Amino acid sequence: MQILKIDVGDVLVMKKKHPCGNDLFLVLRVGSDVRIVCKSCGRDLTLDRIKLEKSVKQLIKAQKQ
Repeated sequence: MQILKIDVGDVLVMKKKHPCGNDLFLVLRVGSDVRIVCKSCGRDLTLDRIKLEKSVKQLIKAQKQ
C-alpha cells in the first residue's frame, strides 16, 4: 500500500458519505492521526492515519499561494 502525501489545506473525497450527506473533508492537521473537518456541516473528526487512508477515494491538493 502506498502512503498518501496529505498536507494541511488539502480536500479529501471519502468513499462513504458523512451523515449530513457530504463526502468532502478539509485537512486541518497531519501526523500519525489526521484531523479533518466536514465541508458541509463543520463537524471536526480525528482519525488514525491508516484508517483514513483506506477510506479516501480522491485527494484534491491545496493550491499554493
